[in-house]
This record gives sequence, C-alpha cells and structure tokens, in this order.
Amino acid sequence: MDKEERKQRMKEHMEEHIPEDAREHYKQAHKEMRDSIKALLPPEFIEHRRKARKEMLKAAQAMIGHAIERLETKDA
Repeated sequence: MDKEERKQRMKEHMEEHIPEDAREHYKQAHKEMRDSIKALLPPEFIEHRRKARKEMLKAAQAMIGHAIERLETKDA
C-alpha cells in the first residue's frame, strides 16, 4: 500500500467514525495553532526558515540529479 492509498483509507476511516463538525473544529484549531505560533516568531525568522527549506530542497534535487547521472553513465 503506497502513501496515497494509506492517506485515502485514513480519510475514509475518519469520515466514517468522526463526525464532520468535529473534523472541521479540528482543522480550524490546527490552523489557529499554526497562526498563533507564527505570530510569536519575527517575520525575518519565517523568511529565513523558508529560504533554508528551499536550499535543502535544492541540495536534495542536486543529489538526486547526480545519482541519476551516475546510473546513466553506468548504463551506457
């Protein structure tokens, strides 16, 4: 079972066992918690964190690209 299948099964399970209004309250509470934590942090920190995440993704992208090149070189 892949990630998407697990996600779909969990969604179906939640819809079957947890009332819709409870799910909506949970979503709203989650959003409010995120917003409150974000409000505690200076905007510079948020921007720095975003840039750091972007650089980490670029590093992963470069490593994957390099691994693909190595595989292609070996296949040639």
